[in-house]
Amino acid sequence: MSALLSVDSLTVRYPLSRGLGEILSGAPRRAIQAVERVSLTLERGETLGLVGESGCGKSTLGRALLRLTAAEAGSVRFDGVEVLALEGPQLLAFRRRAQMIFQDPFASLNPRRTVGATLSEVLHVHKICPAAEIDRKITRLMDIVGLPQELRGRRPGALSGGQCQRVGLARALAVAPELIISDESVSALDVSIQAQILNLFMRLKSEMNLTMIFISHDLGVVRHLCHRVAVMYLGRIVEVGATDEIFASPRHPYTRALLKAIPQMAPDATLAAAPVAGEPPSPIAVPPGCAYHPRCPQAMADCRSGASPGLRPAGEAAVACHLYDGTRGDAPSGDVPAAM
Repeated sequence: MSALLSVDSLTVRYPLSRGLGEILSGAPRRAIQAVERVSLTLERGETLGLVGESGCGKSTLGRALLRLTAAEAGSVRFDGVEVLALEGPQLLAFRRRAQMIFQDPFASLNPRRTVGATLSEVLHVHKICPAAEIDRKITRLMDIVGLPQELRGRRPGALSGGQCQRVGLARALAVAPELIISDESVSALDVSIQAQILNLFMRLKSEMNLTMIFISHDLGVVRHLCHRVAVMYLGRIVEVGATDEIFASPRHPYTRALLKAIPQMAPDATLAAAPVAGEPPSPIAVPPGCAYHPRCPQAMADCRSGASPGLRPAGEAAVACHLYDGTRGDAPSGDVPAAM
């Protein structure tokens, strides 16, 4: 496989408004650290799971990759082309090849447009097919995602959440993308509908050789769907590796805490008390050193000062943790749930 997407030191910050006192005193403008020097690669046909607590920067990263959110620094190369430098027709051409499916299936659709009009607009704007073939193309797209043809004339308000999400998926597939970024696209759905949409993702992945980034807080779903997993904490990737490796031998203390929080199916299993202690620090005032150190039971002096640790090899994965600086050996992984 060859890399379809290559990200290097991508950074996104949101400047905050300054009060009168700050302006008069000449205080520098503060900013929210949303994504901080993230680097990753994605091979063709691969599905990468992006996980972490709410507010860790997962959605911002996904949007920045598609130029839906402006990046402050870094590089995003798609099929060898620098995405952050694209303008005009070149940017439109990129967006034909890379699509996003959003979390809220209702809010992501125009409430005034019918299913047919929504799909027709995409086909027309991107000049996917001649006007005479649009009707046939819409029929085909609805069949692909399992939408009954009688829904073509309905608006989002007359559809269920699962049906709206299928419309969103059909809209993304209309341009025959090579990359799809799914941002919590099943979290707002009932469990039974989630399973249907996930099975649809898996079928389309196989049939269309899609490359995907699947953003989710549900580790069980990620384990079922993804080849690799990247764990984010406060804007940074703290661990990345093959899904089986991450679940069997998590290295970073934060990854281990997330896995401990997964409910177990065994009748005698108990949920770990406060698997992740405390609350994440404010992204406006990130602590020095490793941002996880105020919550980490294995924090050392190195973790509390200096620069945040970068990703380094640890077994078959890479981890941003001083426990794996090459002098201490592989740190013990601690107790983690058995494979589900």
